[in-house]
Amino acid sequence: MPDLSTLLPLVAILMAVGAFAGVLAGLLGVGGGIVLVPAFFYLFSGLGYGSDDLMQICVATSLATIIVTSARSVMAHHRKGAVEWGILRQWAPLIAIGAISGVLVVAQLRTVTLQIFFAVMVFAIALYMMLGKSSWRLSDHLPGGLFRAWFGPLMGLVSVLLGIGGGSIGTPMLTLHGVPIHRAVATSAGVGITIALPSAIAFLLTPVETAPPYSIGAVNIPAFLIVIAMTTFTAPLGATLAHRLDAKKLKRVFAGFLMLVALNMLRKALF
Repeated sequence: MPDLSTLLPLVAILMAVGAFAGVLAGLLGVGGGIVLVPAFFYLFSGLGYGSDDLMQICVATSLATIIVTSARSVMAHHRKGAVEWGILRQWAPLIAIGAISGVLVVAQLRTVTLQIFFAVMVFAIALYMMLGKSSWRLSDHLPGGLFRAWFGPLMGLVSVLLGIGGGSIGTPMLTLHGVPIHRAVATSAGVGITIALPSAIAFLLTPVETAPPYSIGAVNIPAFLIVIAMTTFTAPLGATLAHRLDAKKLKRVFAGFLMLVALNMLRKALF
């Protein structure tokens, strides 16, 4: 067990990361998990808990925090009348099926494999955030049931593999089909709950022998509690800022940051 002089800085770092992740969840619709997974990876590695199951723990703990973050974010957006509840009702069952499938896949993958997948997908997401334009459209309306039948489960599956709430996938999908950006961000916050709740419950029932202390299944409880204590306050702040700011420049700066995180994760996995 680490001593107090080691734990206190780590608690402070987790508080800062949690605050940052909460603001992002509300502001950009990208989900705090895209920050939390690498943060957990570096922190747990620094504590000496690196193993073949480490990324599983990072993904599971991130998804557990997203339940709270997304709930706070979606209610803040709902008070502004921005959530498309009809879209959520149509998509939620299919996304949840994909999320449960994602838990089963994650349980079979080694940390290095998940690191590579995370790095490649996050780099692609960052590239879209940096180069994408609000004027891009595939259609002026959302596709019908056939598209939902395959894309909904795929979105849930990929999101769990990354440990994210789905906003990084859901927000572009909605805007490319004619949903205004503020409504897309708000609705994607609801997608996060649909992904995180069933997958986090499943991860709580997934035993991991090399998990850090005070973990239940693959979810580390101290990290979960510290992060949600911060995101509870900062997710509504992000949602408020989303309705006041032009997020284009912020997205590009954040995309550059994500590219560096992805490349560093890839470097650690391959070398």
